[in-house]
Amino acid sequence: MWLLILFGLLIGVLSSLSGLGGGFLVVPFLIYAGKKAQLAVGTSFLVILTIALSSLAAHWRLGNIDWKTGLILAAGGVVGAQIGPVLLQQVPELLFKRGFACLMIGTGLWLLWTARPPV
Repeated sequence: MWLLILFGLLIGVLSSLSGLGGGFLVVPFLIYAGKKAQLAVGTSFLVILTIALSSLAAHWRLGNIDWKTGLILAAGGVVGAQIGPVLLQQVPELLFKRGFACLMIGTGLWLLWTARPPV
């Protein structure tokens, strides 16, 4: 129980700091804890929703939100979010794990290659 609370604290800090939502940490953690990939993904969204609402409030207080852009992106995301879980049910767990790992590695490499000082 305490390990989950402490890991949640870490996820909250990293998510609100980076804007990555926390799934990049929650999903591998839950898979390592023995959960099936589909259950890990679904559970991570509960975690992400709760953290995102809290982080949204904090960023709103700081004036760090472009509401128009965010809501336009969210409109497409709401539709896509209904398609993703249906597709995930069709993906073998091993393929998901490998694909998720490649996505995380690819994203990390992209960030390294495109990093430059702010203008």
